[in-house]
Amino acid sequence: MEFIMKNNKINYKLKIMTLFVIAIFVISVIITNNNTLLVNGEISEKTIGWGIKRANNHEQPDVGASNKQELEENGGICLGNKENKFIYLTFDSGYEAGYIDNILDTLKENNVTATFFITAHYLNSATDKVKRMINENHNIGNHTCQHPSLPSISDEKIEEEIMKLHQSVYEKFGYEMKYFRPPKGEFNKRTLKKTDSLGYKTVMWSFAYCDWDEKNQQSKEDAIKIITNNFHPGEIMLLHSNSKTNSEVLDTIIKEAKKQGYEFKNLDEFLY
Repeated sequence: MEFIMKNNKINYKLKIMTLFVIAIFVISVIITNNNTLLVNGEISEKTIGWGIKRANNHEQPDVGASNKQELEENGGICLGNKENKFIYLTFDSGYEAGYIDNILDTLKENNVTATFFITAHYLNSATDKVKRMINENHNIGNHTCQHPSLPSISDEKIEEEIMKLHQSVYEKFGYEMKYFRPPKGEFNKRTLKKTDSLGYKTVMWSFAYCDWDEKNQQSKEDAIKIITNNFHPGEIMLLHSNSKTNSEVLDTIIKEAKKQGYEFKNLDEFLY
């Protein structure tokens, strides 16, 4: 009798272990097939890091067909149509480094408006600069409060990151932001759907270069070469406003683009 009871206990433990192994296997298959993971208890797709493959001869770059489709299906944009030689100029402004006045002066002198994606830090530390942007008809875009990678946080936290900044800008200036750029260029279907539900259009880019590190700036000559060589129809150009080089070459960039027949358009005039 004692032998049978021990046997039953062993069989019971084996069944439990077998069920556990099967459960782990099923979960791993689901994760593998759907590229999903749990983020604070919520199902989330694998993080997409935005990247582009530059083209030659001023042709539109390869931004990744599936990523572009995912973005556009959720109200986002990254590249305009190829029939019009339009450039949409955007800046990421995480913090003020002392160059924005020169950038704004240059834009004003050349009659160009841009979109500035700001963080809460930028708003709170450079309020007067944001006010000037608005007064000079530039768009202010939302770049979240604290610049987190959205796929790593919950929907609730995403809403907090976006809408707290939205409310702060509205309270200070009576300005309603409508364009959003995800920090670090990282997103997935869940985060796109969430930002879209908040009334925001996600704006990625079709051109960017290594300009964000103040301690490792390109020379003016190299910056001009890489930017002008990559002009293309429908371009959403991403520059960082904390770049000294950008502030110094912007006038040349704008004039050269116009010389080549390009027009600078505001995101409000975006053509698919």
